[in-house]
Amino acid sequence: MRFNFKSTILAMGMLPFLLGTTHAQTQGVSDTEILIGSHIDLSGPAAPGMPMLRNGMQLRIDEINAAGGVHGRKVKLLVEDNGSQPQMAVRAVQKLVKSDNVFALLNTFGSGANAATVKAATDAGVLVFAPWAASGIIQKVSGNSPLLFTTVQNYDTTTNNGVSWAIKNWKVQKVGFIYQEGPLGDLVKAGLVESLKNSTATLAAEASTKAGDIDFSSQVAKMKAANVDMIFMASILRDTVGVMSEVKKLNWSDVKVLTALPGRSSIVAKTGKESVEGLYGIGGWKLHDPETTEPAAKKFLADFKQKFNMDADENAANSYSYTSWFIAGLQANGRNLSSQSLAKALQTVPHQDFTTFSRQTFTNNHVGPEMASIDMIKNGKWTQVAAPSGK
Repeated sequence: MRFNFKSTILAMGMLPFLLGTTHAQTQGVSDTEILIGSHIDLSGPAAPGMPMLRNGMQLRIDEINAAGGVHGRKVKLLVEDNGSQPQMAVRAVQKLVKSDNVFALLNTFGSGANAATVKAATDAGVLVFAPWAASGIIQKVSGNSPLLFTTVQNYDTTTNNGVSWAIKNWKVQKVGFIYQEGPLGDLVKAGLVESLKNSTATLAAEASTKAGDIDFSSQVAKMKAANVDMIFMASILRDTVGVMSEVKKLNWSDVKVLTALPGRSSIVAKTGKESVEGLYGIGGWKLHDPETTEPAAKKFLADFKQKFNMDADENAANSYSYTSWFIAGLQANGRNLSSQSLAKALQTVPHQDFTTFSRQTFTNNHVGPEMASIDMIKNGKWTQVAAPSGK
């Protein structure tokens, strides 16, 4: 699958020269400390969700450090801004890998940002764990590196499952597709095309968006002109809310709107308010609010609130969860730590907590099983309408 934006390709070509030669396997590891890095969008279109992601990591790291660390070593986190831009991600990873000498990269955000940097990072001997990105593309770009572990369900397989369910249950005949250009849109479209093969529905219209766009009227107008039964989106935050808002402005009440995996976010429900009521989303993890009855979730929400004086959302919960899995790998590894030994240890460590639909393990360094639900925003909250399924 090719990329459809030049900046990622240029950034991918630049980074190996910036990083230089391969680092020692034990960079970022001393007798007393393990140095971990992350690059996330602190200034770009996804910035509203980043405090949650960053704080989720920090909470779990603070917990393990308070308990004595991992085999006598404390974990330290360094975070850089990538602005959801490949070029900024290149500079961030150059600093983290070459100047800061981090041992691993954790919870790095953005498909374009990760596509631009993952191969050079792993080639430099740095393990990359849980990038928030289109897993299938990131694995391919890395050359299926043994030092890359992806925890986000593939957008193509979850899309195929979710859209197939929607077409069957909503009797959809004409699908409209609005997608964010780049790896996200590419992989989601692959899943959409696959789902259409096994149905009588057709792709009647499609329109693209770019990261940072704020006006989505023309895209929705194109869907309206094609008289589609369902609008399906490869979107994240602003574009998800923006498209649904335009649908509401047109009083277009007889169309279903479904967003792929990244768009099913509590931030969408919170910021979109009335404009996103009735929006459907494909969900790959459990959601919890303060009324949850699950003990582990209640404890996490209370601890997060106490430490950061804010209510945690699923970005915080997933960041915490992935950090927990990474730390479990460090614990299973033992004190004699290298990127290669940690990669072997992670293969043996299963994971299940208050965020997951099922017990998870790595197969070919990718999370499985890939379970996803269908949810709808009702009274300001995502409510499950179809139970998790997948394989």
